[in-house]
Amino acid sequence: MQDAHVQITSQDAIETAIVSGILSARIKPGTRLSENQLATLFEVSRTRVREAMMRLETRCIVQVSPRRGWFVVEPSAEEAMAVYEARRIIEAGLLRSMRTLTDKGITALHGHLAEEKAAMAAGDRQRLTCLMGDFHIRIAELAGNPVLIEILRDLTARTILISMLYQSDFHAMQSHFGHCRIVEAMEKRDFSKAARLSIQHLDEVETGLDLTKRSDPLAELRNSLSLAPKKRPATVSGGHN
Repeated sequence: MQDAHVQITSQDAIETAIVSGILSARIKPGTRLSENQLATLFEVSRTRVREAMMRLETRCIVQVSPRRGWFVVEPSAEEAMAVYEARRIIEAGLLRSMRTLTDKGITALHGHLAEEKAAMAAGDRQRLTCLMGDFHIRIAELAGNPVLIEILRDLTARTILISMLYQSDFHAMQSHFGHCRIVEAMEKRDFSKAARLSIQHLDEVETGLDLTKRSDPLAELRNSLSLAPKKRPATVSGGHN
């Protein structure tokens, strides 16, 4: 039984470290995750690493490429829209279902907003990316539903990967003000209004994405060889607002 507990703990540690790396924007879309290197870092067998990777694959965080190994996912434009739709449904429903919020909870949210403001003032984009995503997880924690916390953690990780691929500009102040409005409504215990504001906030963030962008798989080699980016032919596509 003790060996089984150690195995589960090591797998959880690998999963937690990878998801945390994505949430803090330290691990980027398309990053290769070597089984050998992870096994060495976590002092476990490759079998344990593979089991952790398979669990992350079911959570849509990583994917396996035949003969190449494990990679952090690069969500498509269609997946991006599906993730934001899921977040709107879950986060608005979570807020509507809230019946109470302690003063301690409000203090924690205000403290989080202060951290966002400090990160903006310091120009710490990586820290800010982490805080922007963590805001939504904190609300789920205040609601006290562990299932929703895990679901939102995974959706937030996928959202950060999406932003790294498709966000044409980082509208930190706009997102921060969106969070402030949600907290203001929660402080008044107007959870229905907070739900509406959460939908509006996610709509604004999604609108800021350029879902016509596609990553260049040869970018690193192209830069190494000092070659100009390949021009893409113009395409006509419908907008998603």
